[in-house]
Amino acid sequence: MSDLQRRSTRLTLLLAATAGLVACGSLNSASNSIAGVVTPYKMDIVQGNFVSKEQAAAVQPGMSRTQVRDILGTPLLTSIFHADRWDYVFTFKRQGLEPQARKVTVFFKGDALERIEADALPTEAEFVASLGSGRKSGKVPVLEMTEESLKQLPAPGRTAEPKPLPPLPASYPPLEPAAR
Repeated sequence: MSDLQRRSTRLTLLLAATAGLVACGSLNSASNSIAGVVTPYKMDIVQGNFVSKEQAAAVQPGMSRTQVRDILGTPLLTSIFHADRWDYVFTFKRQGLEPQARKVTVFFKGDALERIEADALPTEAEFVASLGSGRKSGKVPVLEMTEESLKQLPAPGRTAEPKPLPPLPASYPPLEPAAR
């Protein structure tokens, strides 16, 4: 290869690389404008035990561990170093909203509940209402049967007659192909 051919090859490669970098820069600005409009879906992340204000109010000093577990559920954290303490931790992360974090700590003396310490807890209705905030909901379908569809149902206490099964085939196909 001659010296002139090497120089022209190098110049061609340099021009191609420069054109590629310029194209990447313009593509990058175009993709940034698209990314500003289109955002990826991010799942809601729920971790831990949700404890409502009603549940915390139902727990009373003197209750057994079993009774507390029946009301609040199994604690998220138990420690052999703090055997008389259960921690219920709850976090809820949603796209575009501040994460929610709550903690409820239950203290026992022996098998009896001594006290409960909790962050400000929402009621069940408040929590359910917060789940739908910021979401668009479509038209809710009507969930009731018409008089005609009710008449087609069997009377209470009586079951509908079962439909007969179709007849079995006379023969079945072989499981393996025939030997040749």
